[in-house]
Amino acid sequence: MKLLNTTYTNPAENLACDELLLNRAEEGEEGEVIRFWESQSYFVVLGYSRSAEEDVNLTRCELEGVQVLRRASGGGTVLQGPGCLNYALILKIRPDTPLVSITGTTRYVLERNARALTPFLDSAAEPMGESDLTIRGRKFSGNAQRRLSRFLLFHGTILSRFDIERTTRLLHMPAKQPAYRNRRDHLNFLVNLGIDVRTVTDALQREWNAETGTTRVPHEGLADLVRRRYGLRTWTFRV
Repeated sequence: MKLLNTTYTNPAENLACDELLLNRAEEGEEGEVIRFWESQSYFVVLGYSRSAEEDVNLTRCELEGVQVLRRASGGGTVLQGPGCLNYALILKIRPDTPLVSITGTTRYVLERNARALTPFLDSAAEPMGESDLTIRGRKFSGNAQRRLSRFLLFHGTILSRFDIERTTRLLHMPAKQPAYRNRRDHLNFLVNLGIDVRTVTDALQREWNAETGTTRVPHEGLADLVRRRYGLRTWTFRV
């Protein structure tokens, strides 16, 4: 597996990069990859089927200059920014492995990520809900996936030293909640790991046996995806 540690200044390019890596793997131009990135600006990301009006305080986002975008994978709406690490795994769907199903993939990836991070925490990381990682019953990682015929994208966020209070201003309480959330607001449900991003990336790189490779992200392909999808209001506000 190759390692890509690249963050683009433009949030739309960061979202497009994950999908481009998946498409290139599916087309036989790349293989398995783990990518890390951390935005230095705040922006909201809607899940593929989520409604901006339902999930986001759009007035507040406009006042604070926070961009709203949409990704191509499922899952809920999240706030991105400094102290929120993003990772993306491009994995080959091999027969007779957990990766052949959505639930099997989720369990497989989250269990490996929990195993990698637990040694650096004061309590064990545990999968909970449909696709969350938690510590002491509070969520520090939300995850989603997009699947093609031969490869899949599994990506998520890991709160390291994030401004969780900002989430309470910019995101509404989600209509659909896992039972373990127990109606807690964002401030009492989300939690930072309190460890630096480099510790997290090193641990995950070791767990996934990733080595620095020659993964190339073509600028023209990235620009095309932003132009056709991620940079369009018609895409962002499609629901």
